[in-house]
Amino acid sequence: MSGAAVARVVGAYGRIAETDRSEAWIHLRPKADVEREAAAIDARVDAGERLPLAGTVFAVKDNIDVAGLPTTAACAPFAYTPTQSSPAVARLVAAGALVLGKTNLDQFATGLVGTRSPFGAVRGALLPERISGGSSSGSAVVVALGIADFALGTDTAGSGRVPAMFNGIVGVKPTVGLIPTLGVVAACRSYDCVSVFAPTLAAAQLPLRTIIGPDSADHRGRVWPLDVPLAAPAAPVIAVPDDAGLAPVSADARAAFTAAVRRLGQAGATITAVDISPLLDAARLLYEGALVAERYEAFGAFLEEHPEAADPSVLSIVRSAREVAGADVIRDQDRVLAYRRVAARLFDGVDALLVPTTTDHPDFAEVAADPIGVNSRLGTYTNFVNLLDLCAVSVPAGEADGGPFGVTVIAPAFHDQPAVDIASHLLGSPGAGDGPALPAGIPLVVFGAHLRGLPLNGQLTALGARFVREVRTAPRYRMHVLPGDPARPAVRLAGDSELGVALAGEEWLLSPAALGRLTASLAWPMMLGPVELADGTRATGFGASEALGPDVSEHGGWRAYLAASRELVP
Repeated sequence: MSGAAVARVVGAYGRIAETDRSEAWIHLRPKADVEREAAAIDARVDAGERLPLAGTVFAVKDNIDVAGLPTTAACAPFAYTPTQSSPAVARLVAAGALVLGKTNLDQFATGLVGTRSPFGAVRGALLPERISGGSSSGSAVVVALGIADFALGTDTAGSGRVPAMFNGIVGVKPTVGLIPTLGVVAACRSYDCVSVFAPTLAAAQLPLRTIIGPDSADHRGRVWPLDVPLAAPAAPVIAVPDDAGLAPVSADARAAFTAAVRRLGQAGATITAVDISPLLDAARLLYEGALVAERYEAFGAFLEEHPEAADPSVLSIVRSAREVAGADVIRDQDRVLAYRRVAARLFDGVDALLVPTTTDHPDFAEVAADPIGVNSRLGTYTNFVNLLDLCAVSVPAGEADGGPFGVTVIAPAFHDQPAVDIASHLLGSPGAGDGPALPAGIPLVVFGAHLRGLPLNGQLTALGARFVREVRTAPRYRMHVLPGDPARPAVRLAGDSELGVALAGEEWLLSPAALGRLTASLAWPMMLGPVELADGTRATGFGASEALGPDVSEHGGWRAYLAASRELVP
């Protein structure tokens, strides 16, 4: 018997005892209950069941429903016990992951500091004298302390990113709507998003893939568009703030940011400085404009009835929203749409925007002295992201001002995978971000000039195609050289009287729209059709309607033929 799940649970509770961070939890499940579930998971795995997340444990921010556990949103009188888990939690549990408990948060997910909770201020995992960041404070801390393998948070204004920086971990905030928000206590319904914390990009992969996807009952849900890019370009264009845009950060933090930018440049990116002031202006709408009325709609009436249970800062924000006029809300919603047009122009010809995750890392005394001002400052680079319908990945990027520093890769909606690809280069581990948010692509096998490093490969990468693996066909094919420039082959099925050979190629993934555009661009006699691979699977592949030019099948592949022809091969 494997026993991996039970062993992981024992390790998690041992780590809980070692770290003594009770304020990170609002509801920690009894160890015996989780061990019993773990034993059942181990038995299912031993019986041959495939549970991709078996042997992992996770934590859930206490504004996300877990069946049988109270949901408080850090407000005890608000508590209720759901009979059904949110789709994100249910999908993770179905995949074999085990819930450890519910984590502390800034009350009603309103704050970026991690101190706005009647259940206690959550200390930073690495620097206990500093704040942990909010609102997903407890979720970030239990991941950073090695208690949970990953954790769910929510992110409306930066709650899935600021705590990631303060605790030296990864925070992934997908495009709004890709993860259902059913069973999530609303903060601002239009802009709420479930997010994932993990110690590394690789550790975030499977949980993200598991929870992304529509739910039939979620009327705010969205699905991947047909032209979704499945990879970042090999040489992406990265925008960074100009000097004015970096004014809010210290000299030490600016040096750390410059080093991160340099790493992207060394990885082949083109860097361009841009004016981000319109984005920063848009960010102010979330709290300083009429959109704050969404907070009142979500929980304002409850706090008006239970002011004694409210965190003072949260209550003041809600009360400021009480008298917002409907006409003002409509005006600011229209302003958001206008700012989205500005953001679209910024991303025209740009693959991602890189910013410091936040401005600085305050201690508890700073927050106590100016709770609203400090919180507002921490949202400088985060508040605009959901408003402008962008996705974001926050990753560690060294140290600054005596603590962890982080940067965030921001990309347009549905460019989640390219954002993760770019973030993987910042961590010095390109490819570590393979497939976290990847929708189902269509496999395409290429054999010639579209191979990596050859003249037509750019046609694939420009379409957002993603390299998967090197492959070989079943021994049923012949290869011919087509006339023209650049040199390229034609692949066809061997005739009844011919000896077929196995040909080397590459498998790529394309979106449906990208495959359609590629098909439309093919010149005679090229065509796409089914190809049988050596492992018995079938994929769409490049072929030819007829044989033209010399037969070079004996080389077993295009690269081998080019090498034999003494042509330069990258």
